[in-house]
Amino acid sequence: MSRPESEAELAERVAAARGPLCIQGGGTRGLSVSGDLLSVSGLRGVALYEPGALTLVARAGTPVAEIETLLAGENQRLAFEPMDHRGLMGTTGEPTIGGVFAANISGPRRVQSGAARDHLLGVRFVDGAGQVVKNGGRVMKNVTGYDLVKLMAGAHGTLGVLSEVSLKVLPRAQCSGTLVWSGLDFQESLRVFCAALKSPFDVTGAARLPQQGESPARTLIRVEGFEASVEYRMQELCQLFADQKPDDLLMGGPDTDRLWRAVRDVAPFHGRAGSVWKTSVKPTDMTRVTACSDYEHVIDWGGGLIWTLAPPGVDLRSQLAGVDGHVTLIRAPQDDLLKFGRFHPQPPVLSKLAGDLRKRFDPRGILNPGVMG
Repeated sequence: MSRPESEAELAERVAAARGPLCIQGGGTRGLSVSGDLLSVSGLRGVALYEPGALTLVARAGTPVAEIETLLAGENQRLAFEPMDHRGLMGTTGEPTIGGVFAANISGPRRVQSGAARDHLLGVRFVDGAGQVVKNGGRVMKNVTGYDLVKLMAGAHGTLGVLSEVSLKVLPRAQCSGTLVWSGLDFQESLRVFCAALKSPFDVTGAARLPQQGESPARTLIRVEGFEASVEYRMQELCQLFADQKPDDLLMGGPDTDRLWRAVRDVAPFHGRAGSVWKTSVKPTDMTRVTACSDYEHVIDWGGGLIWTLAPPGVDLRSQLAGVDGHVTLIRAPQDDLLKFGRFHPQPPVLSKLAGDLRKRFDPRGILNPGVMG
């Protein structure tokens, strides 16, 4: 394994490569390809943090936990609520900020705050020729030429190896409140999601956890902000659902935090046998996905994100062929990953465009080859 500790050393390693490179951050998502392992975990540390400007610059291998601790000291946070894959994937290591942006990892608050890529201001990366490229800046308006910042978010290391990221952070909410319905079916949950997200009450989470043992399925709506505002909005939401009142109202605290971490990290599937699929669809198509099988589902993003636990050997992508969206195989036996592919096949036009981009940024085809087709 190669573990450079500076951007210059990273560029040298890429330029000197004579074959494929498997780019890795914290190694928590279980994504690997054949080739020499190149870890960016040695590129760590916060280079700049300006709490008053709500901006932070960090090297790609900096652990997310380190950044979150630093932000908490200034009563700030990563608003996009990145997932920790370790429990779901059965991996170790530490999630890194570079890995978060390379995969565009976004949690429950995406329905209100946007995806990880929406908070990325600037990047530095090494392309497949070993050249250091910089794009973007430290303020939202600083975008010139090609928007490589957005292009790198979600590219999974196929266009370049991130060495540094600049990002926007936001103040931490003073209070959090959650409305909980027990035992709603998927159609009833969808009605709750649609009504809550169309309301003026600034919902920051809309999710559903499946039945677990004696605990029934739970449908969740979250609001955050100043305590008086949260209390008011929760009362108004209760009035909105007067014909189907929530079974519980939670005001912050460790139990509420654990509940939303369970959604964020797909905790109901931790340590359980089976393959895990992630389906992204229009929220109103949620019930079309859940109706295709009797498998277990964790719902997030108001129905727009469905995590499914299915038996090994099942091709969920084929079962959902009539539903518009993207179906990604997150966890499965190696034979299934080879047979079905991890990522949803792209339409021919997009596939050609993606291939042309990879040739432009990685002419030798050495950066995570085969990861995205």
